[in-house]
Amino acid sequence: MMNVTRSLTELLGEAYMSAVRNCAISLNGMAAETAEQLAGEPVSFFSQADQERQDALLARTGTQFIPAFDNTNHGAPTDAFGRAANRNAAPVGGFGIFRVGEDGKLYMTAKSEHYHTSLGHGFGGYKLLNTARLLGIPNATHNNTRGYITRLMERELIRTANSLPREDPAALDACLHSTEPRVLNRVINLETGSLAVEAGIKMMLNRFSRLDKTFGEPTHAGKTPVFLVMADNEDGPEANYHGTTLFAQILRGMWPDLRESFERNGIFKTVSVRINDLPDFERKIRQYNRDGFRTAGFLHEIILMNYGGIRLSEAYLRGAYQLCREYETPTLVDEIQSCMWYRGMFLYKLYHLEPDFVILGKGFPGGEYPASKIITTHEMDNLNLFGALVTNGQEELASLAYLITMEFAQENAEEIERRGIDFETRLRALAGMFPSSVAGIGGQGHLAAIHFKTVDMAVKFSKTMNSFCIDVSAQTYKANCPPAALLKLPLVTSRKAMDYLLEKMEEAMKLL
Repeated sequence: MMNVTRSLTELLGEAYMSAVRNCAISLNGMAAETAEQLAGEPVSFFSQADQERQDALLARTGTQFIPAFDNTNHGAPTDAFGRAANRNAAPVGGFGIFRVGEDGKLYMTAKSEHYHTSLGHGFGGYKLLNTARLLGIPNATHNNTRGYITRLMERELIRTANSLPREDPAALDACLHSTEPRVLNRVINLETGSLAVEAGIKMMLNRFSRLDKTFGEPTHAGKTPVFLVMADNEDGPEANYHGTTLFAQILRGMWPDLRESFERNGIFKTVSVRINDLPDFERKIRQYNRDGFRTAGFLHEIILMNYGGIRLSEAYLRGAYQLCREYETPTLVDEIQSCMWYRGMFLYKLYHLEPDFVILGKGFPGGEYPASKIITTHEMDNLNLFGALVTNGQEELASLAYLITMEFAQENAEEIERRGIDFETRLRALAGMFPSSVAGIGGQGHLAAIHFKTVDMAVKFSKTMNSFCIDVSAQTYKANCPPAALLKLPLVTSRKAMDYLLEKMEEAMKLL
């Protein structure tokens, strides 16, 4: 990876940092020289020394790195969380692709923890967050006091989502004021991906039912809204996953009694569309735009990491989007899993899609903060302030984490792509060595799923990898889904680290 070195002043601009310095001096009593030094001090994001230090730890993976931290603190979990707990692997420290657990062992985070530490632990660029705190930049704001950093981050999201050059601010301003169809130029800041998707669902529903009494007659009043989501391999709804709010859970088949009641009373309906089956999509979108129905939206991921890492094809998605435009059906691409792991940060752009909503999070703040966004268009900007309000959604330091991650990813776009392609190529070669065990490879690049012939093989492989202190999880509980082992490598994973991981994976496969 190319190292990036930035100061807060370089990242946020002299004018803003001058105000911050003045406040640090006048409000917090900081010496002027100290404020000047902190604001202008360059920070190394990920140096060659960091890379070498990380690679040197590979040989110690799975070993007793520090003495175990023995404790009897079980917290106060619910029964379900208590049963799932693995306190041995709970973190007491971390660096790069590694975490030290309470058992004192060194673990490789081959899933980027739970898919969100895009730049690993202890990423150097995030030292700027501490510098910002020292200078007194507040984190907490409110929806009507969105800070300068958050507003700057919003502009950067719109610039990159529309592939506009940094040196052309006039083009960005024109984009922000555009009322043309499918121009992404609105951002709502939320805490989690679930809430971001929920905001999109509410914007879709607002065309069928009023948010409150101040709204006029909805465009599709009297019609039953129909949401199109990805089907599992039994034509059920379990392949889609868009968070844990009530609406999102109903879309994936949870709360079946409530779902049936909603459908029976014409409140809304969920229809599952088959994976990469465009004729099926066409049949259903035509069927549910007549006889009192109207398609409210098409929600999808590109890589179904909650359904075996199955990847939707570009041809399928582009065909589905064309049909959605024909029926004026909004499209929502959920990039919570995939954003930041690809060249340009947004996978939908590599698929040449023009969505009405983009959901992103996880990889952008790098695990430093819960901070997700929904990006949408002038056309779909139809909620009032309280329609999607989240009090803590516009935290300033969370927005700074976004800017830091984006800066590093943009400088390393080509290398991110090279490493992703290299890992996927080598993983497919490894799978080819074990045709009796491995059915195929899902995912794309750093996001990988190994499809096994049987559930027992997937479980045994994952347990073996876990015994090596390498995070790999088995996904074996979805309807007719290929039993899979899932990985999501941090972007700072080196070729040497990939070598080590693939060697251990080969060792685990030989034991099947």
